[in-house]
Amino acid sequence: SGQMRIVTAKGEISQPLGGLLPVGQGGVSEASGQGGLPPITARGQGGLLDAALSPNFARDRTIFWSFSEQREGGSGTSVARGVLSEDRRNLEQVRVIFRAQPTYNNGLHFGSRIAFGPDGMLYVTFGDRFDRPNRPRVQQLDNHLGKTVRISPDGAAPADNPYAKQQGALPEIWSLGHRNIQSATFDDKGRFWTVEHGARGGDELNLVEKGKNYGWPVVTFGEEYSGDPIPGANTQREGYENSVYYWDPVIAPSGMEFYTGSAFPAWRGNIFIGGLASQRLVRLVLKDNRVVGEEHLLTDRGQRIRDVRQGLDGALYVVTDQSNGELWKITPRR
Repeated sequence: SGQMRIVTAKGEISQPLGGLLPVGQGGVSEASGQGGLPPITARGQGGLLDAALSPNFARDRTIFWSFSEQREGGSGTSVARGVLSEDRRNLEQVRVIFRAQPTYNNGLHFGSRIAFGPDGMLYVTFGDRFDRPNRPRVQQLDNHLGKTVRISPDGAAPADNPYAKQQGALPEIWSLGHRNIQSATFDDKGRFWTVEHGARGGDELNLVEKGKNYGWPVVTFGEEYSGDPIPGANTQREGYENSVYYWDPVIAPSGMEFYTGSAFPAWRGNIFIGGLASQRLVRLVLKDNRVVGEEHLLTDRGQRIRDVRQGLDGALYVVTDQSNGELWKITPRR
């Protein structure tokens, strides 16, 4: 249902952040009952999806998050921002800064990951909302389905976005041709990496660049869940970007981190990805933008891994997606 909490370095869990919602954002100067957040629709894969701190968080205490929002006729992925109060108990100045379009009435494939790039812009990933009628929309620029977007911290589309001046295109779009991205991160060179859920046998690692098309549903290594081929799809096609890597069978990816820490020197420059159905943490070794090694970690735990992040201490922090989920801190063996 969506509650935001703070976990201390000692593993202490705060109460849900409360706060007052401004008029027009789901409340009228009264507590929302959802930790000061705008109303969230927790249906299917929807809920509170991701969170990111402002690059200037130490100074401005601003938090950004994505969530599934109920709207007239259905739901959609939205992005909001708020300021953490000095006592760290409330969110203030809460407002929705972006709403993916169109609204659609199901509970599937919302995405969503949000990450700040080295340019100070916010990059957000969106799913295709799953149903077959939506597939052609992924290849169209008049909607946000199956896209990544690049927005300023106030939600505006930067003028140097690839489609900002193209008639009929939504100016926020950064890339297209994605299925359902729940993993995204920037590397130490400022490059944008994503891993998206494919269909059956087609999870993809992509190096996402400005204005590029990553193919779904006309380019994929996956097939329908029934085992039938995706209609009209090939594994490669001129004019579409090839994936850097793909999985068959799939890992069901969620969460992603490019490791730059000092706690695990041998892992520096590796990518870590959470696995849901595969119940593991996947480590990828990269060389010249290619995957040259893969290791599966924590398989003995038997838990769905929802997200992985690197801490300021170089440790890896992993959160599991269970009825009673856990947050793990991973450090070198002493």
